[in-house]
Amino acid sequence: MSDKLKKFWSGYNFIVVFLIIFVAYLIINGKATSWTTIKNIFLHSAILGTIALGQGLIVLTGDIDLSVGSSFVLAGGISIIFFNQVNSILLLLLCALALGAVFGFLNGFMVGKLKMPSFIVTLATMLIYRSISQYMMNERGETRYSVDASVSRYRALFNFGNGNFLTISLLAIVWILVAILMIYMTNSTKFGKRIYALGSNPKGAMLAGVNVVWTKIAVFVICGLTVGLATFLKIAKDTSFDPATSGKNYELYSIAAVVIGGISMSGGRGKILGIIFGTMSFTLIDKIITALGMNALLNDTVKGAILLAAVGLQMIQKRSRD
Repeated sequence: MSDKLKKFWSGYNFIVVFLIIFVAYLIINGKATSWTTIKNIFLHSAILGTIALGQGLIVLTGDIDLSVGSSFVLAGGISIIFFNQVNSILLLLLCALALGAVFGFLNGFMVGKLKMPSFIVTLATMLIYRSISQYMMNERGETRYSVDASVSRYRALFNFGNGNFLTISLLAIVWILVAILMIYMTNSTKFGKRIYALGSNPKGAMLAGVNVVWTKIAVFVICGLTVGLATFLKIAKDTSFDPATSGKNYELYSIAAVVIGGISMSGGRGKILGIIFGTMSFTLIDKIITALGMNALLNDTVKGAILLAAVGLQMIQKRSRD
């Protein structure tokens, strides 16, 4: 393999992985494939992909957030209740973003300022957030958090969540725009360089003048904002949340999308661009399982095997570089 091919594979193997999975999907799906099925890959990747962008920043710093699925559902429930009262799409968006940012700040403060392990902190908040969400629902005597269809802005919200621009879902367009913003931030700003420095060598970053505490807090807040935005997109698309099942396993799926996208779990290596391809690869795996008519109970078995393969590939690359 030439040096150029090695360099491409090292930096952009997530594209190759995506293309392999995509071709496999086309072959398996056969004549059932159409432009609608292809564009739905973007639609069905948008919500998880938005969360994965925030998760990717945290993983780049060498940490992890296991609470994204639970904060997603708690923010969703509160935001729906709020929307039913204020009947404003803009205030709904601001509410979802604010809640996500607050949840992210709480995680970031404990990890950055109190120096608690991110795994333990976010495992605890994962349990807390979903428990509160289910408790709130139980107290209200309902089975789901649902947008009141009688409010005047219901139809406009639903139309946004299920609308298209040039046949591409508006939700997918929002996701890609956020991804472009994140790519610019990590590649072209001092803050982005601090994230990579922190993930590569925390002590070295501190000696170089990086404010480790506030960088970690900021990264968790940004992740919270992406969770809040994903919450808004979910409400717009489905107009409801089930506290028991909505966002279930999103913490694991978002990490999987990040890893398949080529970001190292040890931090400091990888590209935000890879998360786009990693999320779409993960979405395609679901579609392949459906096309093959496999038992849905084996869904996570296949995903887990692919995640192990992705981590194994990272280890082989690391050893090659070493």
